[in-house]
Amino acid sequence: MDILEKLEWRYAVKKFDSTRKLSAAQLDRLTTATRLSASAYGLQPYKMLVIENPAIRERLKAASWNQPQITDASHLVVFARMSNLNGTHVDDYTNNIAAVRNINPEDLAGFNGMMKGTINSLDEIGIAAWTSKQAYLALGTLLTAAAAEGIDACPMEGFDAAQYDEILGLKEKGLATVVIAAIGFRAEDDVMQHAKKVRKPIAELVELI
Repeated sequence: MDILEKLEWRYAVKKFDSTRKLSAAQLDRLTTATRLSASAYGLQPYKMLVIENPAIRERLKAASWNQPQITDASHLVVFARMSNLNGTHVDDYTNNIAAVRNINPEDLAGFNGMMKGTINSLDEIGIAAWTSKQAYLALGTLLTAAAAEGIDACPMEGFDAAQYDEILGLKEKGLATVVIAAIGFRAEDDVMQHAKKVRKPIAELVELI
């Protein structure tokens, strides 16, 4: 299938086959693809937590109104934004650029300053909104990559973020839960896989100016 067929094939899975698991290679491809996601400045102010532990997932299920995807999917992915984003993260990023591209860090001083200026211009609410947007970009990449690989997924916002943070110990790590996605393989009796996809028509959605 080409990419359009893959995207027609995908849907937000309501019932996963709990007996089917992603292979290590499949999981690696999805995490690698998500690593390559677009991000403002390339800063990636978030972390991708892949939850396998059954006991932890049971606790997360309780914090997600007992939605079965949390435990039935092969893996649960939690996107957590950096809640303490600061100049040190920017310095680490520009030092990484210098190392990867074999350039003088001083040549990145202007870029470094621009990023710090953006961060410093935002209050706590602004930082939370901006870093959350970057996490959602990564989520979109994960969903598209999963479809391309023939792997099912269900993006989810129905959970208590504060409980997730507590269960996963994120506050002390300077992280805060933004959005989650269950990944795995659809159950044969998930009726939603047969439902026609409903989207706005191109003429209504797209306007050429």
